[in-house]
Amino acid sequence: MGFFTDTSVCIGCKACEVACKEWNGVPEDGLVWTGHSHDNSQGLSADTWRHVAFIEQRATVGHHQPNLQRTGASDGDTDQAFRWLMASDVCKHCTHAACLDVCPTGAIFRSEFGTVVVQADVCNGCGYCVPACPYGVIDKRPDDGRVFKCTLCYDRLQVGQEPACAKACPTDSIQFGVLDDLRERATLRVERLHADGVTEARLYGHDPSDGVGGDGAFFLLLDEPEVYGLPPAPVVTTADLPAMWRHSALAAAGLLLIGLLSAAGARR
Repeated sequence: MGFFTDTSVCIGCKACEVACKEWNGVPEDGLVWTGHSHDNSQGLSADTWRHVAFIEQRATVGHHQPNLQRTGASDGDTDQAFRWLMASDVCKHCTHAACLDVCPTGAIFRSEFGTVVVQADVCNGCGYCVPACPYGVIDKRPDDGRVFKCTLCYDRLQVGQEPACAKACPTDSIQFGVLDDLRERATLRVERLHADGVTEARLYGHDPSDGVGGDGAFFLLLDEPEVYGLPPAPVVTTADLPAMWRHSALAAAGLLLIGLLSAAGARR
């Protein structure tokens, strides 16, 4: 199970942020205006599990752009205008989750729905998962040192309910369901947008052959991933761990052998 977030129909209402906080008891996070946009939650953190980004772009654009605001200047088939790129970001619930790989206590586990969940009562605050995440999602709370992130409303899934953010979204920008179904739906949506002239529409995180094995929460974007603060080609940070352990084991075996040979030589 997972999320498909269609940013082309996001209106920036932040209903998903509020619903996430209310259902999960996520603390208030300051509500400080950033000065960079109409945004007061800045990004994902231990106290913001859903974050709606507001990205303002000024450009000469055509008439089929979503979220287009015209300035009034006109030149043939185009207007001088700006548009808002609004996107509700969340933990990606990677198929190959580095945070899960490095957790020493089992606080992070793969649920029966394929999602990645943090058990706060098991977390010891070691913080290994924080730098392991290729998306910079996981964060510590300064008051107790434990890590928190989106659980994809694991408690709601267990009783057959959809996550609170998807339930609250008034435009169905956030869609919840079986990943294979969502991927098929997303592909059709991109094809329709391309046919309507929105040629920059693209999917992000939907490909099971990418560096993280595909995301459990993927997106339809209207620009390059970097514009939204997303890495263009994320790779699971623990990909080299097996090889590293093999090299370490070989090195340790070599040192042990040298030690044994040295000891045998000394006895002679």
